[in-house]
Amino acid sequence: MTKLYNDPARFTEDMVAGFLDANRRYVAGVPGGVVRAHRTRPGKVAVVIGGGSGHYPAFCGTVGVGFADGAVVGNIFTSPSAEEAASVARAAHGDAGVLLTTGNYAGDVMNFGLAVSQLRSEGIDACYFAVTDDVASAPRGEETKRRGIAGDFTVFKCASAAAEEGLDLAGVLRVAEAANAATRTLGVAFDGCTMPGADQPLFTVPEGTMGVGLGIHGEPGVADDPMPTAAALAERLVDGVLADNPDAASRRIAVILNGLGRTKYEELFVVWGTAARLLRDRGYEIVEPEVGELVTSLDMAGCSLTVMWLDDELERYWTAPADTPAYRKGDRTPESGGSKAELRTGEELQTASQTPALDELSDDEGRRGGRGVARALSAMAEMLADAEAELGRIDAVAGDGDHGRGMVKGSAAASAAAQRAVAAGGGQGSVLAEAGKEWAARAGGTSGVLWGALLSALGARLGDTGRPESETVVTGMRDGYDALVSLGGASPGDKTMLDALLPFVEDFERRVADGQPWLDAWRESAAVAESAARATADLRPRVGRARPLAERSVGTPDAGATSLAMCLRTVAGTFPVTTEKS
Repeated sequence: MTKLYNDPARFTEDMVAGFLDANRRYVAGVPGGVVRAHRTRPGKVAVVIGGGSGHYPAFCGTVGVGFADGAVVGNIFTSPSAEEAASVARAAHGDAGVLLTTGNYAGDVMNFGLAVSQLRSEGIDACYFAVTDDVASAPRGEETKRRGIAGDFTVFKCASAAAEEGLDLAGVLRVAEAANAATRTLGVAFDGCTMPGADQPLFTVPEGTMGVGLGIHGEPGVADDPMPTAAALAERLVDGVLADNPDAASRRIAVILNGLGRTKYEELFVVWGTAARLLRDRGYEIVEPEVGELVTSLDMAGCSLTVMWLDDELERYWTAPADTPAYRKGDRTPESGGSKAELRTGEELQTASQTPALDELSDDEGRRGGRGVARALSAMAEMLADAEAELGRIDAVAGDGDHGRGMVKGSAAASAAAQRAVAAGGGQGSVLAEAGKEWAARAGGTSGVLWGALLSALGARLGDTGRPESETVVTGMRDGYDALVSLGGASPGDKTMLDALLPFVEDFERRVADGQPWLDAWRESAAVAESAARATADLRPRVGRARPLAERSVGTPDAGATSLAMCLRTVAGTFPVTTEKS
């Protein structure tokens, strides 16, 4: 049980404060996480890792020379927000771009993907990669659905070493992809982990058994097996990992036997003795193995085995020097950016993660447009507050009933952010971007991230100067749709908000192409979206929380599609009928 804490709600903040104080020669704090204490040298790609906390030394413990340039630190087992990820990336960025990378969890994928969009809109070259090493979470052939667990470490290490060596952003991303394709992990749990302040673990394992295929966010295994001896466990792990990559040609491998928080090093060494012999008996040469705690899950009892099949390039990066608070390998050289690199100043740390002043980006027409956007968002927030109960009722038919509350929280936060941006002199693009950030950060859940992406994409297209042409508004809505498809992984017909948004966008495009002003076209296309939202009652959900109760959902429209159509109608009503001016 996690026993030492002050306020459980501030456990992560208190942990980070202590971590920064103890490791100030390595790291400095910025909003959302930590970065190296020394500036990123010219020409070096910054690698920013992260996710929820509770996994130390992953992720902040591996920020340093030869490893990550920054780590985004979310609450325990909770994805950081897009704004937190963007904040750390801005601070870590030098002049050669940023790779953001996490395990393959829906919240991380969406929030870090949205952060990449934000960074690109600011002129920072950025890309994102999700690790998928967990063989138990999806079968062969469906690797993109797999979680990232302790294999995060091998992928992050190789990508970071490639950046340290001087590869460009495309090259660093290529190395991350290669390391991920070569990495497999299988884990087991003997007992669950307990959140600070809780008196019960997130899951339990029946007496005399172990859970096979655990996750690192407190997820139980996919099967319960009888508790084995250390030797039998080693054989189970080795067989499970090797069987998932039977066609691997390389006989040189990097191996991690990872403890999950409560299994002691001595126990791990007992398991390793057998695992190493089994691997060598099968013809493998083990290259610089790691045995210990690298990716933990609070106080979970258990361990995992990771294998990365090496080629010459991956072996060079796996064995490259690193010097971080929790992980050291080889000799640190000044040329790698260590002691001779320039320390970040206090002023730099205060400003590095911030965006430019909004009034410096806009002109009078843009600021006028920003005021119109803020009015529209305010009207949406008022409408959604009135519709909260009905949206919750629709969502509760096959979901958890929180859609109305989430939409109210998100829209209220977005409206407040828009008002602040207007007061700061923001144009329509910045007002939408600031609103999108707050919607994603405050709403929670998938819909919050998606609404944040939609507003941010539209804002990036409209910009902060001049009055957008009708064609620009249309293209911005298409950009928003594309962002939702990319982030959420859903498709039309899956019974999501896309089933209302796509008909709207297609009808909007057609009407503007036929010469209608955007506002007239928007009003008529909003009616198309409302009709499409009602038609989702006939669909069966194929993604999300409603999917397991698909039959129950039939006959009820999708809550996300319904709220989207309501918002589109409300936006049209906030602009004067006789003019496009805002």
